Amino acid sequence: MTDPDDDLLFQQTGDVGVITFNREQARNALTFEMYDQLGTLCEKISASTISIKALIITGAGEKAFAAGTDISRFRTFKTDADALGYERQMDQVLGSLESLSIPTVAAVRGVCTGGGAAIAACCDLRIANADLKFGFPIARTLGNCLSVGNLSRLVELLGVNRTREILLTSRLIQIDEALHIALVNEVVEDPITRAKELCDILIHQAPRTIAATKEGLRRLREHAANVAGDDLILSCYVSDDFHEGIDAFLSKRKPHWTGR
Repeated sequence: MTDPDDDLLFQQTGDVGVITFNREQARNALTFEMYDQLGTLCEKISASTISIKALIITGAGEKAFAAGTDISRFRTFKTDADALGYERQMDQVLGSLESLSIPTVAAVRGVCTGGGAAIAACCDLRIANADLKFGFPIARTLGNCLSVGNLSRLVELLGVNRTREILLTSRLIQIDEALHIALVNEVVEDPITRAKELCDILIHQAPRTIAATKEGLRRLREHAANVAGDDLILSCYVSDDFHEGIDAFLSKRKPHWTGR
């Protein structure tokens, strides 16, 4: 159990754990510390320090699962180490979540973008309400890019063509399309209640079958993503356009891209 005022909450009821992103006033935008906490919880679950059989991840309030990374945290980014360090952190945290041997369910209400969408994409099942908006509008906002690992997760989930299209256009996927393409498994009015109902089913399935299935699928995806990508990260994060995107977003104006 965590303090109710923390930015990331963890609660366990029986065999089911619930992680809640708890920055409702900021649409649950994720700080670097929240990513670290998520990674630490996943490591404790993997090591059985936390003993649960299923995990739900959700966001506080009705408006957002998580609206990406808190953009103000990027203001200090200047060097290659800043850019690569952030993406290494993301890959480590998402890898820890993806590698859990227990089933994971994202209960999504409203906005699910950027880092929030990446986390939801790592979960085994996604339950959403009708207000879903899923995507990575970085070509419109920040001018950064996704790691090759995250691209491979999206390609596995959405296919190459749709992944390319939503990243190039910054378009957000809404609920009808999400259901049609199986991005979400179900649409319900109350995703967290439905996620708990699903977990009551999941915790009674054969744990070795679940673990082997998850790990086999993870290995297939990881093998497909075993290509270099640091040069792509640096081409975006260590650029004038990236800092222009940050300043424009925080100033609530449109960015002026120069390609530099």
